[in-house]
Amino acid sequence: MHDRAPHTHATPQRTAPSCKPEPPVQTSPPADKGRLTAAAVTALQRTAGNTAVMRALSIGAAVPVQRRKPSANAPTEHYAGKAEQHPEWPVFQSLMQTAGCTEAETETAWQLILGGLREQSDLNQQSADPSLSKQAASKLRASNTWFKELVAFLGHKLKIGQGSMALWSGGFDTSKYAKSKGHTPLEFSPLGAVVDQLELHSDWKLQGKLWNALSVAYVSHATGPVHVFMRAYDPTSVLVKQEIPQLRKLQKLNPNIELVWHPLYTTPDGKIHEITPDLRLADDAQYTSRDKCVAAMYTYLLRMHDESNDQAGPAYKDMTNRLSANVNEKA
Repeated sequence: MHDRAPHTHATPQRTAPSCKPEPPVQTSPPADKGRLTAAAVTALQRTAGNTAVMRALSIGAAVPVQRRKPSANAPTEHYAGKAEQHPEWPVFQSLMQTAGCTEAETETAWQLILGGLREQSDLNQQSADPSLSKQAASKLRASNTWFKELVAFLGHKLKIGQGSMALWSGGFDTSKYAKSKGHTPLEFSPLGAVVDQLELHSDWKLQGKLWNALSVAYVSHATGPVHVFMRAYDPTSVLVKQEIPQLRKLQKLNPNIELVWHPLYTTPDGKIHEITPDLRLADDAQYTSRDKCVAAMYTYLLRMHDESNDQAGPAYKDMTNRLSANVNEKA
């Protein structure tokens, strides 16, 4: 994940990556490794379709790809009983003022965030009870009332202005890329941008449910096309398990909501490109189907990825792990 430098009291500045189109980049295909072959995936696609490939991939172990993780400088306590002593309090005040929040809103929101961290610590410990089923433990961890009160209190600050909503998977650079293309990911909404700049706690497990709560409220504001940018596919991610299913429900109520999928690949120079159906790298490549989007991304990684390209290494490694574990070569 993307690492961040220690904060100062000034609002951090972001630099979006260039979105100028680059010539198609072709790389040499990697050598076959064990059961991981382009032929194996192609055979499964032909015999059972892209959906069958997606089902097979969903069995693999998860590799976290959503949100940025805390740095080594993050606080090790939640400060719920001494909110103004949290080292990020001055930063939070500045960012909330920039977001148009009042002093009272800022103080209330800060108490809800820190109280939520404390409650999440308790919930995580309770969910470790071996007598609980996996489903019950997961439900318990997701029951943080402080985070739910936060989004009820400031959910209007998750609405976006101009442009369309964007979701993503595959590292924070994917979010920045979506923003550079004129779309708005959660992290660039008014409230999302505030939370994204904070080093709240060193334990990411205390903050993950905060982002889940923000995500639910953010997606609920969808009214038109939602662009989904994917540089990696994790079936257990917030994107796949929470955001997309929620949008599917909203689509039944609002036919103006449509999902537009973008498969991505990063070249050795660090630039992100989109993958066309004929496996070219282009400035824009849109798909109406998740399965076709992921199939294009995986096919490109299988056939065109050069293992010396460290920029695309995490996506390639994640893909190889899933395919090696789940694709039947004889299918």
